[in-house]
Amino acid sequence: MKSNFWLSLTLGLGAGLADYLGGFLLVRRSPSARALRYFVALGSGFMLSAALLEMLPEGMAANPHWAPVLILGGYCGVHLLEHTLVPHFHFGEETHHHEFISAKTSYSVLLGLATHTFFDGIAIGSGFAISKWLGWMLFFAVFLHKIPEGFTVASVMLAGGRSRAAALNSALFLGATTVAGVLVISLFPALVRAGLPLSAGVTLYVAATDLVPEVNREPGIRMALVFFLGVIVFFLLRQFAPA
Repeated sequence: MKSNFWLSLTLGLGAGLADYLGGFLLVRRSPSARALRYFVALGSGFMLSAALLEMLPEGMAANPHWAPVLILGGYCGVHLLEHTLVPHFHFGEETHHHEFISAKTSYSVLLGLATHTFFDGIAIGSGFAISKWLGWMLFFAVFLHKIPEGFTVASVMLAGGRSRAAALNSALFLGATTVAGVLVISLFPALVRAGLPLSAGVTLYVAATDLVPEVNREPGIRMALVFFLGVIVFFLLRQFAPA
């Protein structure tokens, strides 16, 4: 299990660096940032599949009595957070600058996204606490939406009048909270009985309520096909990768 600890921590760091890369692309105005919407579509399909077909069943097996309540609690907790603390935002570059005129508002978005990323880390750590297979699957599910997530928080900070340094630091903070989530489960593996069902509810919310609507915003069939590609990639890995 010691090897799983270091592997989960290394992958948690990798996922955290993807947050920073997303912020860097936004600050540098990289032309490649346009491709991030495809990461959102691909990641939403993969995440939704991982949540429904891996996280929920494994969470139920780890804690049969309380898992349904914890899954619902994770889902409802993020829903409540996004409708109280966090104002409207979407995954991508924020163009509604009038909605982010104060530092308090932009930092509220940062705190809300940090809650997501902490449970991203909880999901990765919980996966490796059960098996390397599940850990890797949840890492991929998390990683695919990390770059758009870092891009989003940096965009919101800039829209709120913060500096480029603050935008990059906000993306770095999201990465740090991901690593913190991995460490919590890795150091206290008994918490997986609560951590995996809770993170399953959070992942289900992020995939179905935050990411899929972004796919639906794009006209045409291309984004829908990329979403289904994410589902297909998950099934291919599930079928052919060694469990």
